[in-house]
Amino acid sequence: MKTLLSLASAALLLAAPSFLSPHSVGARGQVGATQKPNIVLIFIDDMGYGDIGPFGSTKNRTPNLDKMAREGMKLTSFYAAPVCSVSRAQVLTGCYGARVSIPGVFFPGEKNGLNKDEHTVAELLKDQGYATMCIGKWHLGDQPEFLPTRHGFDHYFGFPYSNDMLKKAKGGTQPVVPLLRDDKVIELLTGEEQSRLTERYTDEAIKFITDNQKKPFFLYLPHTAIHTPIHPGAQFRGKSANGRVGDWVEEVDWSVGRVRETLAKLGLDKNTLVIFTSDNGPWLTQGKDSGEAGPLRGGKGSTWEGGVREPTLVAWPGKIAPGSTSDAVAGTIDFLPTFVQLAGGTVPTDRKIDGKDIAPLLLGKTKQSPHEARYYFNGYQLQAVRSGPWKLAIAPQSEGMGKAGATVAASLESPRLYNLDTEIGERTDVAAAHPEIVTRLKALAVAMRAELGETVPGPGRRPAGEVKNPVTLYPFEESAQATSTKPATLDSLKVGDTLSGAQAPQVVNRPLTISCTLEGKPTSGVLVAHGGTSTGYALYLKDGHAVFAVHPSGGELVRLTSPRPLAENAVLEARIAADGALSLKVNGEVVATHKLSGPLSRQPQEPFCVGFDSANPVDSAYASLPRFAGTLRALKVSTKE
Repeated sequence: MKTLLSLASAALLLAAPSFLSPHSVGARGQVGATQKPNIVLIFIDDMGYGDIGPFGSTKNRTPNLDKMAREGMKLTSFYAAPVCSVSRAQVLTGCYGARVSIPGVFFPGEKNGLNKDEHTVAELLKDQGYATMCIGKWHLGDQPEFLPTRHGFDHYFGFPYSNDMLKKAKGGTQPVVPLLRDDKVIELLTGEEQSRLTERYTDEAIKFITDNQKKPFFLYLPHTAIHTPIHPGAQFRGKSANGRVGDWVEEVDWSVGRVRETLAKLGLDKNTLVIFTSDNGPWLTQGKDSGEAGPLRGGKGSTWEGGVREPTLVAWPGKIAPGSTSDAVAGTIDFLPTFVQLAGGTVPTDRKIDGKDIAPLLLGKTKQSPHEARYYFNGYQLQAVRSGPWKLAIAPQSEGMGKAGATVAASLESPRLYNLDTEIGERTDVAAAHPEIVTRLKALAVAMRAELGETVPGPGRRPAGEVKNPVTLYPFEESAQATSTKPATLDSLKVGDTLSGAQAPQVVNRPLTISCTLEGKPTSGVLVAHGGTSTGYALYLKDGHAVFAVHPSGGELVRLTSPRPLAENAVLEARIAADGALSLKVNGEVVATHKLSGPLSRQPQEPFCVGFDSANPVDSAYASLPRFAGTLRALKVSTKE
C-alpha cells in the first residue's frame, strides 16, 4: 500500500504544473516530494538599476543575464538598503539593519559586527542538512566572532570588507586587502591583484557546487564587483563600450553564465533557485566608474529609489514561469523566510523577523506582495515608507553618498508623497491631493519609529555584536594622513566646500577639536558636518543656539546645546577628548558636557562639509535648516590632544 500511495502521489505531482510545486522535481529529473532545492544567491556590489540589459542598459552587454530574464522572472520593485553592511545584514537575518543595530558600514578592526545571537539564513539552512558557503565580500565585521564560519557557513573565501579599505601592511610597500580562506588570511592583495577576484570567486563557486552536487546546498556569492576601485579581469579589460565599470559588469555577466552552465551540466538546474541582485544603488560620485540608476532618482547612500531599488532576476526551470515580471514589493529581508520555508524548515518565532516568504510570488501563486509596507531607513533614521504604489517621505533625503547639493526637505508634519506607478522618478509631490493616503502611511511610519527608535533605541531594536579588544586581521601601518596631528586650517575654504576620503579629518580613535568665530549675529545653519546617521559629528546653529551633535558608532546621538542664545561675534569650540569627554565652549566658557566611552571608533564615510551637509545628516534636527549664510573666521579642525 505504501508503494501504491507513493506512485499515486508522484503521478499527481507530474500532472500538476511544475512551477507550482517547489519540491516536486529533484536533481536529474528525479521525482520526490521531499527534495530540498539548492539555492544560489548572487549578490553584486554597487550595481545600479540601469546597469544590466534586462533593466534597460544599452551600454553594457549582459547576454547571460538577458537569458536568465527570458528563462525566469524579473522583480522590478525589489529593495535592499542604502549601503553595504546594512544590506548584507538584511540578507543574513531577514531584518532591517536598524533592528539588528547595523546602521552603516563596518571598517577594519572595528569592535562591532553581526551579533552571534541572531539567527542567520545559513544557520537555519544548515539545520536542514544544507552545505553552506560564502564566497566574496562579507562586510559584517572582521573580528573572528563575526566571520562567516561563525554564522552558519561551512566555508568562506573572500574579502572581509570593501575592496577600497586597503591598508599598508607593516613592512610592506603597497596598500593591501586581506583574502581569507575560512577564518585565516591566506593572501594580501594589492589593488592590481584584485583583477582576478571575479574569476577566482567563480572558480570557487563551481568547485563548491560540484563537490556538493549529491546534497542540498546554499551558495552565497557576494561579488566584490562593481565596487570601486574597479578591477576587471584581463580578458575583459578594455572590451566594453562603457569603460572600466562596463568591463566589470560584463565579467560579472560571464560569471553568472558559468555558474548557471555548471548547474545545467550537472543536472542540478531544475532543482536550483538562482537569484541575482545588488546590495545598493550606484555610487554616483565615482565619475566614469559609477554605475547607473536608470529611471530612478538618487544612488548609493540615499533612500530615493535609486539608492535601494535593485535590478533583480530569479530563475528556477520548471518552477518559475519564463519571461515573467513582478512589480510586487519584496526585498533582501525576504530571503531568510523564503529560503527556510522552501527547505522545509521553520522560521524562528523567538524574535521579530521583518521579512516574509515570497515563494508564492516567485512560483506564480500570487501577484500580491506579502508586505503591508516597506520601510526606508538611512542609518537609524526612518526616512520614508511605501505601501502599494505610494511612497511617503518623512525626513530629508540626499541624492546619495557624497553627492553635492542640499537634501530635499520633508518631515512627519510636512511629508512628500509619490505615486511610483505613475512616476518612478519621484519628482512630483502629490501629498495635497491624497490626504487619506498620507494619513495612513504616517500612521505606519509612527508605529515603526516607536518600535525601533531613532536617536534613542526603541523596544524592537536588538544589539549588534561587540568585542572588548578588537584586532586587525593583519598588522598594518596607519596612513600618513591618519597619523598627522597638524591642525587642518580651513580658512581658505568657503561655505559649500567639501573634503572627501583621506582629505577629510581622520578621526578614528583620535581627539577632535573644532573652533571658529562667527561674524555678526548668528544665523541658523550647519557650520561643520562630517558623517551620517551611523557615525559622525556636526556643529550647527539653530534658533540662535549652538549645537554640537556626535553620533558614536553603534551608539545613540548626543547633542550638546548652548543654554542661551549666542551674542554677536561668538567664538565656538567643540571637542571630543581622547577619553571620550565631549565639551562645547562659547567665548571660552564650557556650556555643555557629556562623556562617551572613547573617541569615534569609525571613520565617517560621508564628506567633511563646511556650511552645509552634502549627505545624510548626522542629526535630523538640522536637516531642514538652510545653508549657513553667515561668515566664519578662523575655522580650524585639529586631531591632536
